[in-house]
Amino acid sequence: MNRKHLLVVAPHPDDEILGVGGTMAKYVKAGGGVTVLTIAGHRPPLYSEEVYQQTVREAKAAHELIGVERSIFLDLAATTLGAMKTHELNGLIARAVQEVRPTIVLLPYPDRHVDHRLVFDSTLVATRPVNKGTEIEIVAAYETLSETHWNAPHIEPNFTPNWVCDITGTIEIKLKALSCFQSQIPLFPGARSVEALRALAMFRGTQAGFGYGEGFHLIRMCT
Repeated sequence: MNRKHLLVVAPHPDDEILGVGGTMAKYVKAGGGVTVLTIAGHRPPLYSEEVYQQTVREAKAAHELIGVERSIFLDLAATTLGAMKTHELNGLIARAVQEVRPTIVLLPYPDRHVDHRLVFDSTLVATRPVNKGTEIEIVAAYETLSETHWNAPHIEPNFTPNWVCDITGTIEIKLKALSCFQSQIPLFPGARSVEALRALAMFRGTQAGFGYGEGFHLIRMCT
């Protein structure tokens, strides 16, 4: 049997750890390969290039802790993805998917952040079950504190997981990896604080009978 490979598509550095850090670590422990594709970040004109490079260094440190095999950064500017032509963003993500040839693809839920919504749409295009896309067994969306939880109930889609991954054995690695993002993660009671992330993992876990869990909305399963 071929080695399984997990591709996590992150709109920005830290989204992948917030949403999928425990699952990535669990997958690595099981012998699977993990690639993180980061689409955009805090770049000019809204931020300095130094700020962006710091987040990239933080992401690489977090990925090393998790055991990520490959980190790909497209280096686009955050909140400017909407100015791109749709086919251009689709093509960038599609090329990465075709190169990695993943077994599982985890993508951001289309939440409050416009970049998350655009990356969600483009990743769904890139993972259609045609040609090499037929090799993908699972496509699922993950939640990202705080953006996912700031959607307007009943006006916009609300994240309701229909798949929970047990990360009881990797919760501490996830939280340690999150702590690498010193420029991004606030102190408690910040919505993206380490304490808030632990609380969410405990809540998701107890929803499914685990100590700690990560919730996903399963989009497609073909096994």
